[in-house]
Amino acid sequence: MSPKDLRDLFLLAAIWGGSFLFTLQAVPDFGPFPLTAIRVGVSALALMSYITATGRLPIFLANWKPIFALGILNAAVPFSLYAFAALRLESGLLAVLNAMAPLFGALVARVWLKERLTPSRILGLCLGFLGILILVYDKLSFNKGAEGWAVLASLLATVFYGIAANFTARYLRGVQPQAVAAGSMVSATLVLLPAAIYWWPAQFPGLHAWGAALSLSLLCTAVAYLIFYRLLSNVGPSKTITVTFLVPPFGVLWGALLLDEALTAQMLIGMSTVLFGTLLATGLIGKRKTT
Repeated sequence: MSPKDLRDLFLLAAIWGGSFLFTLQAVPDFGPFPLTAIRVGVSALALMSYITATGRLPIFLANWKPIFALGILNAAVPFSLYAFAALRLESGLLAVLNAMAPLFGALVARVWLKERLTPSRILGLCLGFLGILILVYDKLSFNKGAEGWAVLASLLATVFYGIAANFTARYLRGVQPQAVAAGSMVSATLVLLPAAIYWWPAQFPGLHAWGAALSLSLLCTAVAYLIFYRLLSNVGPSKTITVTFLVPPFGVLWGALLLDEALTAQMLIGMSTVLFGTLLATGLIGKRKTT
């Protein structure tokens, strides 16, 4: 990996790690559905402008049906679930829970695409779930307004990410990724717009909330997607996926530095267990070398 690609990898991790912080700052004023609609709507405008200017719009139009479905699976539903969870959980914990997406992706691939799970990958899945238990064992109350519902929403979001990854592999393999990203933001916007209008806050959100929402839209979604797909093109998927393991430390770091979130032993042990489990479950370590 060249120094430029390595820079992009860490830049992407830092940006995506900050997405949970911006969500936490904006969602109290907007509410989950309006915030998510703004996020995907502004991103759709930016990304559609990009693919139109670069001649990729016909690719989206030729594949609009699976792209529309992907927008629901990979943006509308999980973004909304994370916004709901941000009403109760700290940004650092949200970032660590997000690392479960590849684990659920491996499970979905086993059930849907019949991919074989090796012993090391099964061990990784078990470690990942153990890490989650370490992180949230004291947050599993499901009384009204309790944190357990937010934890459940976060984990459900990662399930949708896992489904979306396998859906992409099945129905959109080889389709130009920038067109997929732009189109999926458009479909997510269309799906979320009615809910956003219905639940639009009675009191107009403040400038701080708008700044966080626009940062989430432009920086953490539109710009981040372009960096992500540039990395995919330059270094391939197996190296690009390592960003998954850099996002949680950045998320925890931004939460601690900017929001004074506590960095506890429970958080560090749980995060380390989840990340090691994800490394095993995705096959990035534990592979047998062949000669």
